[in-house]
Amino acid sequence: MNHWQTICDVKDIAPNVGVCALVNGRQIAVFNYQRTDTFYAISNYDPIGKAQVLSRGIIGCFEGEPCVASPLYKQHFSLKTGQCIEKPECIIKTYPVRVVEGAIQIQVSEAVAA
Repeated sequence: MNHWQTICDVKDIAPNVGVCALVNGRQIAVFNYQRTDTFYAISNYDPIGKAQVLSRGIIGCFEGEPCVASPLYKQHFSLKTGQCIEKPECIIKTYPVRVVEGAIQIQVSEAVAA
């Protein structure tokens, strides 16, 4: 079953910065993408660097796609689809995001990540 989890207030994430939230046993990177005034949520796990670091990556636009560059090996992951631009076979999980009364919420399943 899916439910919406409040992460923090909109004002708590500076523009063009990511934060990490622990939700149901999994680390989720939440980004404030200022160019389109949109929030995105993806897995914090970099499958290439094999570490929980994507929330510390640099966000921007790569070939018209909002993305985050991993702080380890600099691969770019789409904030919309989770697909790695340089290695299309690498895809990370994305999560729906909404803002309700100034609070950022992400939709997650209740199951704990393996």
